[in-house]
Amino acid sequence: MSASAKLPPFDAADPLGIDDLLEPEDLAVRDTVRAWAADRVLPYVADWYEKGELPGIRDLARELGSIGALGMSLTGYGCAGASAVQYGLACLELEAADSGIRSLVSVQGSLAMYAIHRFGSEEQKLQWLPRMAAGEVIGCFGLTEPDHGSDPASMRTHAKRDGDDWVLGGRKMWITNGSVAGVAVVWAQTEEGIRGFVVPTDSPGFSAPEIKHKWSLRASVTSELVLDDVRLPATAVLPEVTGLRGPLSCLSHARYGIVWGAMGAARSSFEAALDYARSREQFGRPIGGFQLTQAKLADMAVELHKGILLAHHLGRRMDAGRLRPEQVSFGKLNNVREAIEICRTARTILGANGISLEYPVMRHATNLESVLTYEGTVEMHQLVLGKALTGLDAFR
Repeated sequence: MSASAKLPPFDAADPLGIDDLLEPEDLAVRDTVRAWAADRVLPYVADWYEKGELPGIRDLARELGSIGALGMSLTGYGCAGASAVQYGLACLELEAADSGIRSLVSVQGSLAMYAIHRFGSEEQKLQWLPRMAAGEVIGCFGLTEPDHGSDPASMRTHAKRDGDDWVLGGRKMWITNGSVAGVAVVWAQTEEGIRGFVVPTDSPGFSAPEIKHKWSLRASVTSELVLDDVRLPATAVLPEVTGLRGPLSCLSHARYGIVWGAMGAARSSFEAALDYARSREQFGRPIGGFQLTQAKLADMAVELHKGILLAHHLGRRMDAGRLRPEQVSFGKLNNVREAIEICRTARTILGANGISLEYPVMRHATNLESVLTYEGTVEMHQLVLGKALTGLDAFR
């Protein structure tokens, strides 16, 4: 570039010019999801959060299906076939509205639909995926148990053959979408190893009591799954996988969405703090004019946009078929941790107003406390990276 060439103006919303890396199709996906969230979530989410409910979730699911947001990175069966970057951008915009909305989409597409798409029979795919992509059927993913979170290999849920049928028994815990789901992908111990089962939720013996009294992810449906001798036909088992490789590959796909989503919560909190700092006056001028506030804003912007760049890089690797699970752990560990710190710093800029639901900051901060530990705690991702770096297994 010649010395006389005119530089583009500095954009406080995109200080690194990351949008230059995006194709028109990427921007169209982002803008569609952002507009939907602005219309259907942002005006109401503080009230949903305060009441601890997500009313109209089935209507929201159908709307998300209509814009192609459910199972959007999958191909065929009514799915959008979007790129990994486009899916990530959608997750960012959804979590900028609320982590609960991103969780709805993530569990539907990256866990339940992904499991059926990757490991299911053609019959299972045809039966469930088109309706799930349209939001007509909501799915959930049963892996975590009351006594087994980070150690799924020790799960107690079991499935035994009885003639041509399978009979499932056990409990799953902290299951997003559980009590509104029409289908559950449930993982259980069998004589052959861990297997996945596609369980219609109207099966006798299946129930999903909703979990109340949460202080995080309050605008989200969270349930326990109770499997009391649920009898299923032989065709209910996912035929293409045995062992932990199945659920862990699903989790890796969902964790990738979190890498992007956490930056959405961080962006929302940063923007709230920046707007507040420009308008809130103390000692005769806006607090954004004081050095300490500017230092906070600068540090927040650096970590926010570094995190978005990291997410973008991982997305390009996924699109190229080169993304490793350890790299997903790298992204989730960094981006969720930094997002929480951005929210906490934003709260200090807003002062007492930072704890009010009139602003999104405290809502995002409390939501991210759940995001920090679900789909792999900080410690588990540290150990994944530690093993990859040293070649030594410290899990046991």
